[in-house]
Amino acid sequence: MTYGEILFRTATSFVALLVLTRLLGKKQVGHLTFFNYVTGITFGSTTAEIIVNRQITLLQGISSLVLWSLLAFIIALTGLYSVKAREILDGQPTILIKKGEILEKALAKQHLNIDDLIMLLRNKDVFSPKEVEFAILEPDGKLSVLRKEELLPATKKDIKATVTPIQRIPTELIIDGKIVEKNLIKMDVSVAWLNQQLKKASIHSLDQVFYAELQLDGTLYIDKYQDSIP
Repeated sequence: MTYGEILFRTATSFVALLVLTRLLGKKQVGHLTFFNYVTGITFGSTTAEIIVNRQITLLQGISSLVLWSLLAFIIALTGLYSVKAREILDGQPTILIKKGEILEKALAKQHLNIDDLIMLLRNKDVFSPKEVEFAILEPDGKLSVLRKEELLPATKKDIKATVTPIQRIPTELIIDGKIVEKNLIKMDVSVAWLNQQLKKASIHSLDQVFYAELQLDGTLYIDKYQDSIP
């Protein structure tokens, strides 16, 4: 196999993989289930074989990827309209902790030990099963945790505080010293206003700004290059 042929096969496989992954959707990209995970690995290994294995023609390799994508799409479509198929393909959430009590049988069924569970809890900023009302292992292997009611943080509704409807989400206006023009237009912010906010922060050049973000309350968060951290 010549060097040029390897480059051609690599480029073709890359484009095919990109197109097929986009067609399968974001669920595949995010590896939301075990099936998505296996499909992703198969895509990667098949593409590698197409690139380096001279016994596999490019047409054969691309056909294999297309067929696998078609099968994955059909199965995903089946799961979309059939609850039973969805349960078989994706699995079901499993309760591991209920009202502060660890369900050992459920833990063993998922091939998890207590150390695994404690680690998953710590990743959720929970340091004791006693704090947990429910802990549920999702089909993607992540742990969802609901703390006991008395340990939940108070909301504005709880303390009867005035709630202001959210009109925007935090939006980046400057990245790496460059203004994000499309976001200025989207957020109806002028360059003059932006420069004024920078001057208030004693910043006289965009080169000084690593990142700037418009906050929910309309203020500007600014992170400068070479921050001095004590």
